[in-house]
Amino acid sequence: MTSRVARAAVGGVVAVAASLAAVAWAGGPHFSAWAPAQKIDDIAGNNTELNTAALDGCPIESPDGLSLYIASNRAGGLGGIDIWVARRASRAAPWGAPVNLGAPVNSAANDFCPTPISGGGLFFVSTRAGFCGSVANADMYFTRRNAAGGWSEPKHFACAPAGPNGDLDEQGPSYVQGRLYFSRNSATVAGDLFVSKKHGNMNFRPARPISELNDTVANDIQPNVRKDGREIVFSSNRTGTLGGQDIWVATRRSVAHPWSTPVNLGSAVNAAAAETRPSFSRDAQTLYFGRAPGPEGSTDIFVSARQKGKKGGKT
Repeated sequence: MTSRVARAAVGGVVAVAASLAAVAWAGGPHFSAWAPAQKIDDIAGNNTELNTAALDGCPIESPDGLSLYIASNRAGGLGGIDIWVARRASRAAPWGAPVNLGAPVNSAANDFCPTPISGGGLFFVSTRAGFCGSVANADMYFTRRNAAGGWSEPKHFACAPAGPNGDLDEQGPSYVQGRLYFSRNSATVAGDLFVSKKHGNMNFRPARPISELNDTVANDIQPNVRKDGREIVFSSNRTGTLGGQDIWVATRRSVAHPWSTPVNLGSAVNAAAAETRPSFSRDAQTLYFGRAPGPEGSTDIFVSARQKGKKGGKT
């Protein structure tokens, strides 16, 4: 860890170059560069309780843009970190106050990294009993909204080698076009990005590492993929970061092509603090992420925006 920080400290020139490249490469011909990030509750009209003095992170919009799922250990939860949701009347309306999803999604364990999908499904990560391996860790689960308006009993994905859950912490599930992207790490093992293909009724095959994105010594975690599968953002502390963890981006011509070399999103998004769990809105014009420490709590939620129809670099 010390050597990675040292390389980042002396890599200022690299960081600047990567940031400039990100403006052209990550935006693509259909998007502008990302605007300077704002704390989400500082945006006019948004509820002031979106960020608190507690840990507030893992932000992600529902596909319809009317719900914002977050993870928080604020008061009122079931124990540890819980999943909460804020809602709004329209995409132009402000976000309301977050409410706890309750059981069976939340438990006395840590429940976080929510990922809503079309049709009322929700991927998330939990440290509840039933984890893979001999040491407690976070595994991926899936649940659906039921007819009564609640949630079905969460489904635990199979353990490796049969399925995608391993004996380390899985984080940041992102489901796009039948593929589940996520990271795997622990307190002592640096993270790598993985992908698993769906088969059957929400079952997933053994995961493979995304070799062209993983840095051999860096902590690469919490990926999120644009709905067309051609752009990915993730958190990493690789050489060129501005802080502990930064948001990096890569693109590809199609899901059949390899990813480009990742580049840093630059100082409009990244800061000296650690940026974590980035996620695109469905139209890919809004980027949500956590920042630790935040100005208000141990982690706060930030948001940046970009415009469609602006010329940039490649896709």
